[in-house]
Amino acid sequence: MPVWGTCAGAIFIATDVPRHPHPTAGLMDMTVERNAFGRQVDSFERDLAIAAIGPEPFHAVFIRAPLIARVGPDVEVLASLEDGTIVAAQQGRLMATSFHPELTPDPRLHEHFLSLVRT
Repeated sequence: MPVWGTCAGAIFIATDVPRHPHPTAGLMDMTVERNAFGRQVDSFERDLAIAAIGPEPFHAVFIRAPLIARVGPDVEVLASLEDGTIVAAQQGRLMATSFHPELTPDPRLHEHFLSLVRT
């Protein structure tokens, strides 16, 4: 079944979330660190290169965002920050983003996910 975990959803579908007091679905082979970028006041926006959706940068909104600290061998990194921090990944029909694509008018990530649903 296709699943897209956005922000807290990425935490929920991860196989490993250090120091997380609640169970997760453990669907996607990755380690996710909660609130990795700080508190609400530390929220930020960045333009990301995401080859899977085309050459134009995607404007990403990060709100108390987690980061993807590790991915397994079957997980494709879709996007990283300038320092290499992973913020989007895909494993088959599973997708995870640390940011909130629904807060922008750009539909390309949603279209990419829909292509996974259709396969």
